[in-house]
Amino acid sequence: MSLSSLSRRAVVGAALSGAVVAATAGPARAASRPAPSGGGPARRIPSAPAPVPPLNVPALRAALSDLEHPQLTAAQLRVSGSAGHWYGNAGVADRDTGRGVHERDTFRIGSITKVFVATVVLQLAAERRLSPELPVQRLLPGLLPSKFPPITVLQLLNHTSGLPDEQDPPYDPTSPEEIARHRYDRWTPEQLVARVTHGPMKFTPGTKQEYRSINYILLALLIERLTGLRYGEAIGRRILRPLGLRHTSVPGNDPRIHGPHVHGYMRMTDGSLLDITEFNQSAAWGGGEMISHTGDLDRFLTALFSGELLPPHELERMFTLPPDEVRMVDGSPARYAAGLQTVTMNGITLWGKTGERYGYCSAMLATRDQQRRAVFSFNATRRDATQIQVSQRIGEALTKA
Repeated sequence: MSLSSLSRRAVVGAALSGAVVAATAGPARAASRPAPSGGGPARRIPSAPAPVPPLNVPALRAALSDLEHPQLTAAQLRVSGSAGHWYGNAGVADRDTGRGVHERDTFRIGSITKVFVATVVLQLAAERRLSPELPVQRLLPGLLPSKFPPITVLQLLNHTSGLPDEQDPPYDPTSPEEIARHRYDRWTPEQLVARVTHGPMKFTPGTKQEYRSINYILLALLIERLTGLRYGEAIGRRILRPLGLRHTSVPGNDPRIHGPHVHGYMRMTDGSLLDITEFNQSAAWGGGEMISHTGDLDRFLTALFSGELLPPHELERMFTLPPDEVRMVDGSPARYAAGLQTVTMNGITLWGKTGERYGYCSAMLATRDQQRRAVFSFNATRRDATQIQVSQRIGEALTKA
């Protein structure tokens, strides 16, 4: 089996809006239980763990050290869990100084942000401050057009909302020069929502699955409505500070990364590399703006899977796929639960999330029993489907005997 980690929908041509792990053959056939949202059996990966192979350090080191296929400026990988620990890195954190990558370095985590958002939403559900089966239109009145059908909170969490495609931004997102020129633009979440309110629904909510960041922008707005806090502050109070994740942040309109960090670079039309580290992330907002490092993400993943952040019923939603008849829009099996996604490689089923921003790609993955956890980050100079090669070889090294 293979790890199709970047085979997601493209955003207006060349740019991909996120790195997504997908199983080309899908996870193992799941047992059925009542769907959390009703209307048919949900799919759940069987909990009986398969033993993971011993750590293959030469294979891990080889997977990480290839900085040419595709071109990377840096890469790092932290492996942990009951089956062994390892950390490695390659490349430079800063091309100007030549400083190497260090495990203390932070980076942009892109759509891994969604797991933090989903965790807070499910915490609010556990506190009975919302029901995942409620239409978001009742919780955020007036935000979506009245012509749209009811879309539940759960359908936002598991990407079965069917919301329309986004309108193009006011510049050419296939041009690296245009991207660089607009990297300090500020977007409000309301402006981001407005980009999906003009077209027709893609499909009836709950009938198909399509990975969309707009779902999590709406969920972050829901957090703000219910808590009275900025969603980043809610994440800070409920997750970051209790777990001691001192190197994880929600930057808001601050385009910088503070403290030791890995720089991201983008290949320009003339072949030169532009340092794209400074970038206002408001265009991603609750769908992908956070910053972290491998140690903090490993701690977060451990706490989440161990039940430190959610009671059992809500945590189970994160491992429960939609019913069998719900397929991705390309016809492949659904692979997103409420906040997590799944992949099976070499008989090993992993759960977690990937992320991507310009200059940055990352992933955090684990077997449900935490025999093996992995957090990796790499810095590709082009944002395209060639990035699959990096995730593919790391995934193979993690799971192949």
